[in-house]
Formats: sequence, C-alpha cells, structure tokens
Amino acid sequence: MAKMEVKTSLLDNMIGVGDMVLLEPLNEETFINNLKKRFDHSEIYTYIGSVVISVNPYRSLPIYSPEKVEEYRNRNFYELSPHIFALSDEAYRSLRDQDKDQCILITGESGAGKTAFGNAKTVRNDNSSRFGKYMDIEFDFKGDPLGGVISNYLLEKSRVVKQPRGERNFHVFYQLLSGASEELLNKLKLERDFSRYNYLSLDSAKVNGVDDAANFRTVRNAMQIVGFMDHEAESVLAVVAAVLKLGNIEFKPESRVNGLDESKIKDKNELKEICELTGIDQSVLERAFSFRTVEAKQEKVSTTLNVAQAYYARDALAKNLYSRLFSWLVNRINESIKAQTKVRKKVMGVLDIYGFEIFEDNSFEQFIINYCNEKLQQIFIELTLKEEQEEYIREDIEWTHIDYFNNAIICDLIENNTNGILAMLDEECLRPGTVTDETFLEKLNQVCATHQHFESRMSKCSRFLNDTSLPHSCFRIQHYAGKVLYQVEGFVDKNNDLLYRDLSQAMWKASHALIKSLFPEGNPAKINLKRPPTAGSQFKASVATLMKNLQTKNPNYIRCIKPNDKKAAHIFNEALVCHQIRYLGLLENVRVRRAGYAFRQAYEPCLERYKMLCKQTWPHWKGPARSGVEVLFNELEIPVEEYSFGRSKIFIRNPRTLFKLEDLRKQRLEDLATLIQKIYRGWKCRTHFLLMKKSQIVIAAWYRRYAQQKRYQQTKSSALVIQSYIRGWKARKILRELKHQKRCKEAVTTIAAYWHGTQVRREYRKFFRANAGKKIYEFTLQRIVQKYFLEMKNKMPSLSPIDKNWPSRPYLFLDSTHKELKRIFHLWRCKKYRDQFTDQQKLIYEEKLEASELFKDKKALYPSSVGQPFQGAYLEINKNPKYKKLKDAIEEKIIIAEVVNKINRANGKSTSRIFLLTNNNLLLADQKSGQIKSEVPLVDVTKVSMSSQNDGFFAVHLKEGSEAASKGDFLFSSDHLIEMATKLYRTTLSQTKQKLNIEISDEFLVQFRQDKVCVKFIQGNQKNGSVPTCKRKNNRLLEVAVP
Repeated sequence: MAKMEVKTSLLDNMIGVGDMVLLEPLNEETFINNLKKRFDHSEIYTYIGSVVISVNPYRSLPIYSPEKVEEYRNRNFYELSPHIFALSDEAYRSLRDQDKDQCILITGESGAGKTAFGNAKTVRNDNSSRFGKYMDIEFDFKGDPLGGVISNYLLEKSRVVKQPRGERNFHVFYQLLSGASEELLNKLKLERDFSRYNYLSLDSAKVNGVDDAANFRTVRNAMQIVGFMDHEAESVLAVVAAVLKLGNIEFKPESRVNGLDESKIKDKNELKEICELTGIDQSVLERAFSFRTVEAKQEKVSTTLNVAQAYYARDALAKNLYSRLFSWLVNRINESIKAQTKVRKKVMGVLDIYGFEIFEDNSFEQFIINYCNEKLQQIFIELTLKEEQEEYIREDIEWTHIDYFNNAIICDLIENNTNGILAMLDEECLRPGTVTDETFLEKLNQVCATHQHFESRMSKCSRFLNDTSLPHSCFRIQHYAGKVLYQVEGFVDKNNDLLYRDLSQAMWKASHALIKSLFPEGNPAKINLKRPPTAGSQFKASVATLMKNLQTKNPNYIRCIKPNDKKAAHIFNEALVCHQIRYLGLLENVRVRRAGYAFRQAYEPCLERYKMLCKQTWPHWKGPARSGVEVLFNELEIPVEEYSFGRSKIFIRNPRTLFKLEDLRKQRLEDLATLIQKIYRGWKCRTHFLLMKKSQIVIAAWYRRYAQQKRYQQTKSSALVIQSYIRGWKARKILRELKHQKRCKEAVTTIAAYWHGTQVRREYRKFFRANAGKKIYEFTLQRIVQKYFLEMKNKMPSLSPIDKNWPSRPYLFLDSTHKELKRIFHLWRCKKYRDQFTDQQKLIYEEKLEASELFKDKKALYPSSVGQPFQGAYLEINKNPKYKKLKDAIEEKIIIAEVVNKINRANGKSTSRIFLLTNNNLLLADQKSGQIKSEVPLVDVTKVSMSSQNDGFFAVHLKEGSEAASKGDFLFSSDHLIEMATKLYRTTLSQTKQKLNIEISDEFLVQFRQDKVCVKFIQGNQKNGSVPTCKRKNNRLLEVAVP
C-alpha cells in the first residue's frame, strides 16, 4: 500500500476547495457540490475561514490516530488540510501563549455528529443528547488542565411522559430494566418486561446495535470512576424507578356530594410501592394526587382535582423528578471534576447545543431552541465581524463596511421585555381568568400582526383579512434560517411548567434524602407565595448568561451537517444538506468572510510558496520577506486593487487571484521539474561515462598484471618440470643400485636360514611326531571356546532382571558352563538394577518382598496389592488442623495413619476408627474428634489372624493378662490389609526381635472379654454388591460373608 502523501499546505492536492471562502463562483449549488465532492473522497472537514464544517461520515475513518494529533500539533491553521485538530490546536495555543480565553461552539441538528453523549433515541438519531451543554475546561498558566464545570440547558423532560412515534424514552429506563440484576430489580420493585410500564414506548424499545445491558454496566462503572458512593448510586436508581412507576398510576372519577367529580387512584399497589421506594407516607401522596391547595395571604383553599388534572399532576411530578435529578447529577459531577486550586485559571469553553429545528409539528421546545440559535447566529456574526475588523486594524488595512443581515430584529421579536413573544406568553400565563393557547395566539395577533417577521391567520395589512395559507392555531416566524410554523397547542402549559405545591410538599416529606433535597420549596418553613418563574423566562435568562459568557471569549466554530436521514455511510442527500446549509447560515458566513479580503497569508510562507515565479526571488531572496512579496507581485503584474500589504500578511481580495497564482505555480513547478530532470540526466550520464572510463583503466591495468603473472607462472612451471625429471632419473638410478645390493644380502641370509632349519628338523623330527595329536586337540578346543564366547557376546539378553531369555547351548560339552554363565549374568544384572535404588526405594521393595513371603499364594487379596504403593500415612495428620490435638498427643514417628472399620464385639457392626502405628505402639482414635480410644504396646501384640479369601478382615491378638487385653482382641476391616499387616510384622520384628505370628485360615478364634468367639468366613451373595458383611450368629460364632 502506498504511503499517504503529506500535505504541506491547504492548497496542496486539494479535493474541491478546502476553504469555502475561495469557492468560485459562490452560490448554493457550488457550495453543496464542493461538500459532496469532498465527502465522496472521505474529506469530511471543510473551512469557512476559521470555521470548520463537519459532515458526519457515519463510519470510522483513520484520521484520529495519535500520529494525526502530532501531525497537527503546533502547526499553522491553514498549513495542512482541514481538520478539527487544526482548530483545537489553534484554540489551545491561543489560550496558552496569548492568554486568551477560548470557546468552541459546536452546532448542528440531531444526528449531525456533534457528540457521542446521548440520552434517547429519536427518528433522526439513535443516541440524541436531548439537552444543551456548555463546559468550561480550566487550565493553569502552563496550559495543563485543572478541572471543569458543566452547565446544562433545556432538558427535554416532556419525553419522560410521552414520546413521538418511532422514538423511545430516555436510555436509562431501558438500561436499568435490561442490565440490573434480579436482586436489584426486586429491591427497586421493578420487572424486566418493558410492556409493564406506560411511560415506555414499545415500537422502538429495542435499537439495532445497542446493548442496553452492557451500557447499564458502563453507566455504573462511570459513576464509580467519577466518585459516586454506592449509596448515592442506589439513591439515583431508586428515583429513576419511582419515575418509571409513576406512569402506571391510573385514576378514575368519583362523584362527591356537591356534584363535583373527584379523582381516585384505581390500583393503590403501584402507589404503595412508590411510597416504599421514596419513603413518603402513602396517604400524603394519595391526597396530593386528589386535592390542590391554593394559598393567598392568610387563606388556604383546598379544591379537588378531576381525572384530567390528576393525570396532569402525575406527569408534572414525573417530569420534575427526572429533570431535577438530571440537574443534581450534573452538579454532583461538577463537584468531582472542578479545579481544586484557587489560582487564576485560563478557560476553554465547549458549547454543544441543539441546532435549528424545523419539524412537521413544531411546538414550544422548537420555539425556544430556535430562539437560542438566533442568539448564537447573532453573536457569531458580531464576533466574526469583530475578528475581521480587529485583524484589519492590527495589519493596518483600510476597513470597509460589510453589509449583512442583522437578525437582531428577530431576537427582539422573541425576547423584547415589553411586546416580545416570550414576554406576552409570560403575561398570558400570569394573568387571572381563563387562559388558553387560543387566547395567547389572539394576543400575538394583536401585538405582532404588523411585524415583518411574524405571520398568522391575521393579515399584515388589515385585522379583518385572513391569511388562508396558515392553519388555525398556528403562527409563523421568518427566522434567519427560514420560515418555521409553530403550533400554539401546549405553549401555555409548557411555559407554566407548574408543579402543584401539594406535590412539592409531599416530596419534601420523603425520608429518601435525595428526593427531599430535590424539592426545597416544599419545606413549610420556607413557603414562598410568589409564583415560580416560567420555563420561557428561565431559558431566556440562561441564554443571556451564556451569551455574556461567550462574548468574553475568543470563539471557534464547528458546524455539523447530517448527510442523510438513514444514518448510513456513503450517502449524500443534497436536499437535506441544502436545508441544513440554509438554517446554519453557512452561505451568509462565507459572504461575511469574503466581504473584505478572501485570503490572507504571512509574508514568509507566501514568499516560500510562490518565489519560483520570479527570477529575482528564485531560488533565494536575500532581504525582508515583505520586500520579496512586493517584487514578486510587481513582476507578475497583478492589479493593485486585488491585494493589500499588511504589517505581517499579504491580503488577497478575490479568490481568482489566488487561483491564478496557484496555476502559475503549478506550471512553473512543471517547468522546474523538467529542468531538474534535464540537469539530473546530464549529471547521471557524465557520472556514468567517468565511471566507465575509470573502470576501463582499472580493468586494463589488472589485465596486464594478470598476463605477466600468467607468463611468469608458465616459465616457472616449465623449469620445475625439467628439474623434477632430472632429479627423478638420478634418484631411480641410485635406487636400482641399492636394491641390487639389498637383494644380494637377503639371498645370503635366506640360504643360511634354510640350511640351519634343515639341520634342526633333522635333529628334532622324532620328538615332534610323539606330541602332535595333543597339540592339535588343545588348539581345536581353544578355538571352539573362543568362538562360543564371541557368539555369546553378540546374543546377550537385556539387563532387565525379569527377562527370561538366554541363548541356546551350541555344544553339549559346554552345558554346565552355559548354565553357570547364565546364573552369573543374572546375579550381575540384578546387582546393577539394585544399585540404582535410593534408600527409600530399597525400603519399599523390602516391604513388598516381605509381603510376598508372607502372603503370596496364601491370601487371595495379595495379587491386587502388588501394584499398589505402600504409602503408610493416608491421613495427612500433620497438615490437617482437624487432627492437631491428635498430632500433639503423639511424639513418635507415625508409620501408618489410616481409617479402619472396627468390628463391634457384640453385634458385628462396624465403627470408623483411626488406626495409628508408631515405632512402639498401636493406637486407635475417634475419627471425628481425634481423641485416642486405645493404646497397645507392640510387645503385647502376639498374633495377626486373617482369612485366605479376598476380604480385608483381620484380627489383632493381644497377650493374655496384659492391660491392653482387658476388653479382648481387636477385629478390623481395611482396604489396605496387606500393607498394614506387613508394616505391623516388620515394626514388631524391629522392636521385639521376634517374628509376629501371621495366621491365615478361614476359621480362627478371637478372645472377646472372657469368651472365645469363632470367626468363620463363608462364600455368599451380598445385597450391597461386593462388600463383605459381618454378622453375630450366637455367643460363640461370628460369621463373615465374602462375595
């Protein structure tokens, strides 16, 4: 994959136009086409001067990596392609280096990609925030963050009680029901089924790609990180549960004696559970839903609520609970993130607020949202013009007045304290008498009918002529972003936002600390008869505070655009984008920016970029950068009216001039590239020629050297060959002479030897003939034995002591030798095998050998014990704290520790006992308590008896007259009989130097107190499988049935 090209200027490799100020021609169509072209190439950011336009791609792009952050760090705003990192870096450096407080204003409609912090699903956005937020991030003098403060605006609390079709309530309700444990749901008196709650819409309860259960865990974890205590988190969830259950309270009418209808709660079970959650007396809350108390000076009047009023009171309480809890959460988070130091701080504000809204049905919420956007547009125009004017003054450029639409007239229509729409709405809400939405509209028609930005059924020209294009109960306002038709239905109620005092006082009486703190006005000691401020007046005051705050800071703007309503990637709906461009006023922004000079740039980068267009400035200009730019522009004959020289920047009035410079630069770069190629090719050819020439000289020198060396080697080789031939001839001549002399000497010696031999044979011939047979026999026998041993060496069996193989005997006369050799070899390999054993292994094999001698072919149980290792200590007495008392009572080494079944002498039933064998004693202890029951010295043990069958019964016979034998012999049953008998035999032999008698018989006598009882083993079918059973037949017989 090719490496991505690094752009060094906004103008390099542009896709479309990176800055809308440079767009030619400028109109709505070219504006949208430029956005679409950049969007199709994954360029989602575009500038309008210092304003960033962001088009939501609805997919992840590789443009937010740490490397990308470093790429934009400490770079000029226009140095690289448009990006939000450029704006944030510019704002941060202005804050840190110039000590200017900053604010970043993020606007756009729901789903345009302003934030990832959402509260609810709407038809336009699966994760819409549904409230406006402003956050001040505080920094110290070095630019390090210290903390922050969050402000929230206009939470859409009406969503708690009613949601439009295709939308759902706030996320937290679904997250709580999906992700809470069964224990928590029971504690909050909730059920997991969404359909159980009237406040939850079911048609959009599930959102594709959203895991409510996982998000609930994320919310709980986030609360812990921010610093919420466990009891605080539980209190918050209890309030959420109470809001959810309020929707299930239903009312029915009930006639009173005076003929008026009174509301009553249908099912009081939900009310009871709400009261248990909130700690409110049930009768108090029930009365608050049925009666309303009105106080005037010293008088109190209690009136009943009909069903409609009761439902209004219920919904008002739910909305207030949720919105006040939301504000409490924001304040609680502010306590955790606020700066801890009191030193002076630098501040960067971030405003994430709803954009201009135009729906099919627009109500009070859209009205005040659009009012807020009018104020933001007003401050945007003012601050943008102010910024332009300040730069012109700073650069000593003549300032010309810029004509633009001032929306102050629209703001005045809405917020004027005397005859503004909000003021008239408050006046209508506060006046006595019958107040409805229709009376409010009539008042608007009286006061605003002639306003050029207000329309209704009442004509602008005459009070008696109607505008039939408008529906009834509606009015229309010409906003800066377009006309919006508002339905007056609900304006009065939503502006009143009235919560009956009875409900406030009921909430204040709650034992739930959090709920009580949310309703301070319910305190009887602080009763205020003054009517609370309306929602409109509160929002107007909040907007005024926000505008005042923003005007003290240097603004930075991000305008977010949603490309389609399907929330899908690669789809660009031009009509939808056009609608957003209009109400965001983006074309107006461009025109304001272009009213003076469309482009400005510092002298140094300008000269660096265009210096190749003038021979005097190319390749290096030695002098001030401004002088170089002046020479450059004079050389290019650019009209004087197209540019102006500032103190540190060149200002270009028309984008066409900039594009002309770019075209000339592009052509000049192509010419320079051709020149560079020509020079490079010439240099490359010359270099190659010189290299070839140098190489030829070197090769020729080396060849001449090689030819001379080869000729010398040939001459030398020829001389050596001649010399060798001469020396060889001389040597062979001398050798022939020496060989002749040697043969003569050897011939004489041989003749003498043969003569002496003949003489000796003649003398001793008679003695040789007498001993020849014996010598031949001995020689033949010696060769046969030698052959036998050599063959045995190659046929030797393995070194395993159990290997029975042995080579066959070759000759009969070697039979005894063959057997003896087999015996010696077996003894030798047994010794080799034993030498490998450790002392512990030798002891184990000695015990196994002892067991073999005692029980092999005598006890049917023996074969199954051969493969089982003798462990001895089957109970880990030293490690098990249960046997600590038993361990402390025994000081000797424990040889056997095993649980056995002791046979009761009276009835033949068994009892579990711990069988312990030490060097000197045999002990029995209780298995549960570890208490020692019997202790028998080994010297008192006389015999061990057992059957020959496959059972684990054995009797330990004691010496008559000993203290241990007072109750008689012991009869046991164990799974490790062979091991226990063997170890008992060896230990007794080691201590007493006498062999213990092991009796193996299917009948033997056992001494029980004063009686001798016969223990008899018989074959029989067992009810419990393969386990032997013991049964007392009579006073003299104990019968053991073995399967």
